Amino acid sequence: MNDNQLLRYSRQIMLPDVDIEGQEKLLAARVLIIGLGGLGSPVAMYLAAAGVGHLLLADFDRVDLSNLQRQIAHTTDRIGETKVESAAQTLRALNPEVHIRCITQALDADALKHYVAQADVVVDCCDNFTTRFAVNAACVAAKVPLVSGAAIRLEGQVAVFDNRQPESPCYSCLYDEESEENTTCAANGVLSPLVGIIGSMQALEAIKLIVGFGKTLAGKLLVFDARYSQWRELKLPKDKRCSCCSHTI
Repeated sequence: MNDNQLLRYSRQIMLPDVDIEGQEKLLAARVLIIGLGGLGSPVAMYLAAAGVGHLLLADFDRVDLSNLQRQIAHTTDRIGETKVESAAQTLRALNPEVHIRCITQALDADALKHYVAQADVVVDCCDNFTTRFAVNAACVAAKVPLVSGAAIRLEGQVAVFDNRQPESPCYSCLYDEESEENTTCAANGVLSPLVGIIGSMQALEAIKLIVGFGKTLAGKLLVFDARYSQWRELKLPKDKRCSCCSHTI
């Protein structure tokens, strides 16, 4: 670690839970972020600022005016650009030392398998069940930890599925594939700071997984009610009949 890095990350290195060893783990880490919208923006920005050395950004969408109310990695002058290229500009300005790879195509099962295998942690910031199930399946198969987040209207949730642990549940233990698809911000609306709260929690959980301090949300579902600023923590057991992960028991 050079002198500039020691200064840049000094406030983290001061923490006994991180220290120089933890910062070096962050610098060496590779995180795949799927979706660079409302959740992916704060996730990517905080991970870049914290010094995660390699970020893989995946999103095939382009910046739209309606995104700017909550997707803080993008700016008005980037409307029409791909979200990953727009986010990459923001991240490089924030921390030019971070290595960024932009993935602009939709990820099918084979592509997910390829990119998930390259990651130490996957952070799912997408907005549809189809992609979430596909990402979950790839993470279960590769035994890569998954940090999942969702936010809609005035409600948000965060969960960690640590696929390295045989007893850990997966996303399919929480939802079945018959879940409704029409649960997007475009169809239902969302409050701007809510995605920042949930995305920040996702970034925190990713950092904890990389550095190895504290206790993650593995086996739990954290639910936030923005109307009343209340958190609820629910236990999430492994479903022994889960079609995706039951074979790992």
